[in-house]
Amino acid sequence: MNVTLRQLQVFLAVAATRNFSRTGSQIGLTQPAVSRSITELEAQLGLQLLNRTTREVELTDAGQRLAARLPRVLEDLEATLLDVRGMATALHGRVRVASSPTLSANLLPDCIARCQRDLPGVQIVLLDRIQNDVLASVLSGEVDFGVVIDPREREALRCEPIYTEPFCLACPPTHRLARRRQVRWTDLADEPLVLLDQASGSRRLIDRALSAQGVQARVAQEVGHPTTIFRMLDAGLGVSVIPMLALPPEGLPRLAVRPLQPRVDRDIVLVHRRNRALSPLAQRVWDLVRSVAQERQQS
Repeated sequence: MNVTLRQLQVFLAVAATRNFSRTGSQIGLTQPAVSRSITELEAQLGLQLLNRTTREVELTDAGQRLAARLPRVLEDLEATLLDVRGMATALHGRVRVASSPTLSANLLPDCIARCQRDLPGVQIVLLDRIQNDVLASVLSGEVDFGVVIDPREREALRCEPIYTEPFCLACPPTHRLARRRQVRWTDLADEPLVLLDQASGSRRLIDRALSAQGVQARVAQEVGHPTTIFRMLDAGLGVSVIPMLALPPEGLPRLAVRPLQPRVDRDIVLVHRRNRALSPLAQRVWDLVRSVAQERQQS
């Protein structure tokens, strides 16, 4: 059955006026268009709704029954549509966001603070997880979207880059490389490296950069969080390659940080499931995170 809302509205108007011409004048249709709409509705229902005479229109029993019930149905439908349309401007609710640890610590706090200021009725619920778990939570629908290092597999995801940053060297201030203004990747040959482990979204990029420069990496320790790296470097256990965003806002007063040449970047991206549209509220938070990241990029 392919009954349209317009056909039902025309029928109700005819039921009220009992005249095709008057109905057409009221709703902005010609008399033939009104007649055609009623005929199409009757064909879809397989019932005659109106008895047409040269002077007036009368409702059949089926027409009377439909006319009696239809106003309530249309009112409920209109209320439902208005309620759903209200979601587009909703400013209250929760949005679940997953992100990897360095981003949770160094980007998302600014985003949550901005949300509290600009969207006070919206709560960002943050899930702080390793990258693989962030991607799994996005694909399962556990969260609305994720903030990650550019993932290797994109087929099931919609990705939007929001921030680009370089890798750098961190080492004790007494280390020989600390005396240089910038360090080449090849200078890391034979150095004991303290690196993020393979669960990190950055590790594959670091390994690829070392390999591209012909550096045979000597990994002394693999850890899960930059804070652990900083403590190990402070204890003299080696040097590290870290993303700039991993540096705390106050810097690393007990360590030296130097740019690496040639420059190798990592991209931070927003991700959500490709075939699952964001809710209007989640889209607002997505846009907010993008805006905060871009402002930070330009500062």
